[in-house]
Order: sequence, then structure tokens, then C-alpha cells
Amino acid sequence: MKKITIAIDGHSSCGKSTMAKDLAREVGYVYVDTGAMYRSVTLYALRNGLFNADGSIKEAELEAQMSDIRIDQRLVDGKTITFLNGEDVEREIRTLEVSNHVSPIATLAFVRTALVAQQQRMGAEGGIVMDGRDIGTVVFPNAELKVFVTASAEVRAQRRYDELKAKGMEADYEDILKNVQERDYIDSHREVSPLKQADDAILLDNSEMTIAEQKEWLMQRFKEATR
Repeated sequence: MKKITIAIDGHSSCGKSTMAKDLAREVGYVYVDTGAMYRSVTLYALRNGLFNADGSIKEAELEAQMSDIRIDQRLVDGKTITFLNGEDVEREIRTLEVSNHVSPIATLAFVRTALVAQQQRMGAEGGIVMDGRDIGTVVFPNAELKVFVTASAEVRAQRRYDELKAKGMEADYEDILKNVQERDYIDSHREVSPLKQADDAILLDNSEMTIAEQKEWLMQRFKEATR
């Protein structure tokens, strides 16, 4: 059976990564978490003082250092772990501080160009599941299966809150909801590769769905696309 490319796009905290990971595991494909790649660049910028006091980015300095940023994703005990220059940063990139700074980083054309090139190399042979904001529109416009996932901002904020609390991390629901709404606006209005549903993508609103129901829905779409 020919291996296809699967692009899963959608809003922040709507479960894209969980869906994509589960599907990749079920069908034996490689999973790439592109959001984690942008979060890793954000973490690098925070660590290296590349944000100004007002939250704006020192763009020239970051652009000059992009070639020093190496992001890898490896399967460790059945989980995809993100490494920044050889260091496991999976936990650090999920903090609210990174969430609050990632959207401005993701709007920068030179960051997107560098990461899209990495993503396209990863998926050149097919047999890949990739999730993000512009996979079906920019990274893999010819992907055989495209899904656009959404849910209400309130549902997404609650999921993110529950996830952080389950990891023993500090969380405030109102702060998270504000972050989700701000990211939606920035992601949808940026000049470079804005978040939008590809014309041939299948829409999935999972506000009222369980993870099991999502898995079943996505597996059906996979079977249809590979038939």
C-alpha cells in the first residue's frame, strides 16, 4: 500500500497533536509535531535574551542565530520527544511563558522558511503525519489527506488547564483562555502563512467529542484516503 502524507491543521489546544500521534502509531507512520518546533525556537529566544522588555523580538539577532538552532524529534518509549540542540526540552516548551511568546515568533518569515524546509525534508518520502497551522496550505499542499481541527476557545482553554494541572504545573484558567484567544487572532491574521482551512481539507469540530471518537473518525478518513 502506498504511504501517503497526512496534514492536520487547526487552532491551538484543540488536540491536533494527540490525534496525529495516535494515528501515526496506529498505522506505522512517522509523526512530526511542528508546533513543538516553533516552541523550541521560542524557548531558544527566551533563553538567549532575544525578546525586548516590551515583548517584541530582536529580529536581526534571531535571524543571525537561526543556523545555530537544531531541532530534532525522536521516538522515546513510544512518545515523540523534542530536542533543542541535543537537549530534551519537551517539558519546557509546554509552559505558559513559551505559549505567550510563540505566536510572534511564528509570524517571522525567516523562522517559517527555515522550519518549513526542515519539515518538507522530513516528509519527502510520505508515510508521515504532521500537524501545525499551515501544513495543508504551505508545507504539503499536495497531501493526500488534510484535516482541519477546531473547538470552542472555552473548551480548548479547559483542556489546556487540565493538561497543565495533571503535570503538576501552575495554571490559571482565565490566563489560558486569554492566551488561546490571542493566539487565534495572531495565527489567523499574520501575513506569512496565516492559519486557514485548505480548500480540500475535511473540517472536524471536536468540542463535544471524546478522544476515542476522534480516533475512530480519523481512522475512517485514513482508510478512505488510502483505499
